[in-house]
Amino acid sequence: MATPIYTPDACPKVAYQLDWSYGVFWRTRPPDFAWLEELTELNEPDGIRILQHEFQEPNVSQFLISTRPSVAPLLIAQRIKGRLQHLLHSTLPKPFRRNYSLRSIGSTRREKLAQYLAGQLGHHPMADPRVQQRLAEYQIERPEVDLSQPRQTSHAVYWYNLHIVIVHEERYREIRDEVLAGMRDMICRAADGKRHRLSRAAIVPDHIHLTLGCHLEESPEQVALGYLNNLAYACGMKSVFRFSYYVGGFSEYDLGVIPR
Repeated sequence: MATPIYTPDACPKVAYQLDWSYGVFWRTRPPDFAWLEELTELNEPDGIRILQHEFQEPNVSQFLISTRPSVAPLLIAQRIKGRLQHLLHSTLPKPFRRNYSLRSIGSTRREKLAQYLAGQLGHHPMADPRVQQRLAEYQIERPEVDLSQPRQTSHAVYWYNLHIVIVHEERYREIRDEVLAGMRDMICRAADGKRHRLSRAAIVPDHIHLTLGCHLEESPEQVALGYLNNLAYACGMKSVFRFSYYVGGFSEYDLGVIPR
């Protein structure tokens, strides 16, 4: 196994927007919500910030949450539900049903993001039309992958979709066929090996966009660094990309649908 080039310590400055809608199902309606402030404070040190709480009938607490890239979605459910249960144990010994829902949301909806990635070659045209035509061969689109559909575990219904952007060092523009083909093939192999639901990869000469569905136990940081290291391996174990990345969540809904 090659030693990873891209690690959390090597990439201290990353850009991210990671927001989640998390639903907890009560057995009975809670008498009050006095616990919210303390629950918020308890989760802050773990990189989990409760931005908003709304109770919805029948017996659902809907949380709007933001997280750091190092936080796996599974940790959101474990920490919030576990700590809230501890806060209530003296008055409500078994307050919750076992199931929950979790959805990644962002500033852009899935359909609009897909259109943006599909148009990347048009947004970044090459001077030589022959090069532009060749680049079209290295785009990845998997129409059979529907990221609007939920995934399920024994306790969760969830949508965990990530948009990842990685950029070449110094905005170097890569147009060699063998390198572009190697990166395209590596993205597909990595996604298939990790059982990620890769929907699209927009590969342009100086950066790459990915949209994919991930597993609850994987943090966005883990996913992004995994693809950076796989691409470094495809390029001869060279750090051709910046020691940084952007990662954000998305789904059928955006933050505009959340009442404030």
